Amino acid sequence: MRDYNCLPGSVSLVTLTASKHVALCLVRRGAAASILMTAAVLLPSVVPNAQGAAPTAQTPTVQSSATMRIVKGRVLVQPKAGLSTAQLDRILAGHGGKRKQHLTAINVHVVELPATANEMAVIKALKSNPNIKFAEPDAVLAPSLYVNDPYYGQEWHLPKIGATTAWDTRTGGGITIAILDTGTDPAHPDLIPQFVPGWNAYDNNNNTGDVYGHGTMTAGTAAAAGNNSVGVSGVAFGSKIMPIRITDTSGYGYYSTMASGITWAADHGARVASISFLGVTASSTVISAAQYMRSKGGVVIAAAGNTGALESYPATDYITSVSATDWDNSMAGWSSTGNYVDLAAPGVNIVTTTSGGGYSGVSGTSFSSPVVAGVYALVMSANPTLGPTQLDGIMFSTATDLGAAGKDPQYGWGVVNASAAVTKATQSSASDSTAPVVKITTPTASAKLSGLAPIDVTATDNIAVVRVELYVNGSLYATDIVDPFNFILDTSGFADGSATLVSKGYDAAGNAGTSASVAVTIANDTTAPVVTIQNPASGSTVTGTVSVSASATDNNKVAEISLAIDGRQVALSYGSSLNYSWNTGSTSTNAKGKGRKSTTTAGSHSLVVTAKDPAGNVTQQSTTVTTN
Repeated sequence: MRDYNCLPGSVSLVTLTASKHVALCLVRRGAAASILMTAAVLLPSVVPNAQGAAPTAQTPTVQSSATMRIVKGRVLVQPKAGLSTAQLDRILAGHGGKRKQHLTAINVHVVELPATANEMAVIKALKSNPNIKFAEPDAVLAPSLYVNDPYYGQEWHLPKIGATTAWDTRTGGGITIAILDTGTDPAHPDLIPQFVPGWNAYDNNNNTGDVYGHGTMTAGTAAAAGNNSVGVSGVAFGSKIMPIRITDTSGYGYYSTMASGITWAADHGARVASISFLGVTASSTVISAAQYMRSKGGVVIAAAGNTGALESYPATDYITSVSATDWDNSMAGWSSTGNYVDLAAPGVNIVTTTSGGGYSGVSGTSFSSPVVAGVYALVMSANPTLGPTQLDGIMFSTATDLGAAGKDPQYGWGVVNASAAVTKATQSSASDSTAPVVKITTPTASAKLSGLAPIDVTATDNIAVVRVELYVNGSLYATDIVDPFNFILDTSGFADGSATLVSKGYDAAGNAGTSASVAVTIANDTTAPVVTIQNPASGSTVTGTVSVSASATDNNKVAEISLAIDGRQVALSYGSSLNYSWNTGSTSTNAKGKGRKSTTTAGSHSLVVTAKDPAGNVTQQSTTVTTN
């Protein structure tokens, strides 16, 4: 077994080890159950082949262990929407952490820790902070690879999934597929006409050349040029390829670079993103990026992995995970399976492009993922108005159902069927006029808020919610695109007193739903007013018309001052002083200070003055007098 304790380059790694197929438990904040992240390291095996020679393939060899590698001194943190960077810095400072990079599209911060820090201990502490949505390690993932166009006759997978029939109507035109991988060969003749500008998320530049060879193979599988008398045809040969390099030179990708690559692709026009790496659904950071991609109308597809085992990675609605099948639709023996698998696709001896201008037969779920990515592109080109949820529905409902009826851990919903999916897409309508249903669940009406106050919102839709906004007193305060929709309201930015909270949710069609308003009180001030009754003096005897005067002071201001005689309010003033003429023979006793009269009987009477400040702090001062 290889030593994975370090990688060439500027980052060092921590190795977390357990027995074979034992899962490491990482608790996702707010979830009802823990996420089990099965740690596995896969060793790629590629059979190189000279251009022009018949492609060959080799029986894959699976090497796996219960080892998860994380980057030493680095964690990924997503604060709740509305928390300022200054407040986040104060939280991180307690652990010696400093923000290095901000993935602004999904509000995830790449945080560097001191060399002596225990990453998992810091993550545990951050997860317990109510202002943090999630924290996780920056894990290192291996590619899921084993190992009239001249080679078209050997591309058995294309007719197997009905791609050739789908081509009669659509070839993927107008759709860009982002290949998040090791880069691509910029000079390969079957790829040159397909490229649009990409990005190097690892080095933060535009050099997307292939540093390992894996990305050139996955790119060709998805969208190599077709009908050009050269090499092979990709599943969606009418689509464009956007190369996004997310790996180091050894072929290992990172949660942080994957998320950065997805958001960059979404912002630059890609509607499909293919990631041929195992374990991406275990990352809250990558899932957040996938939600961002979907908010832009795109989808993310990932490889299920090649461990040959039933894995415990979490299922998610935001990433389509793909297992691998062979020539007769049997599950490849080395393919990972599990409840996270959504679809299956050919992954054995897939003839594709290789670095240096050549071609080879390769195997692995690394190639099942771009096959499905290509079919998504075909479906999108057949009906560009369809949203991500509708696209998923078409892909899943038209898949060839194998294994147990319905969704199962081996095939998911079944083997992808390009012909049936394209046909259904052309017959589908993207009309959607139903607005999301939005509700503020925390806080409740009349709640007092102070400091950093949590605001929780639920938003549901017949298709999907793409973003939720929080408004305070009619002004937009913060936006969240990641479900669950949690906000932090910094009440120090608002004057003490009443405030109104409203939330709005939007779907991809632009339909907006608005929550009921929630009236709260901003109450950062905890100092109550001081009340003084100037007249009458306590214990005095009064008669006739008595001038009652009182005043109040406060460290902020007095919002209101009121007078009650014998338990009934008779006067109210919105200020810091109150004057009232009390006719001891005929006292107004209406609770609102007007409209009802009764005769004051001789004897002892209680006068209570109440003062309130904008934060709701209340003070009462009383005096007792006797009337004749």
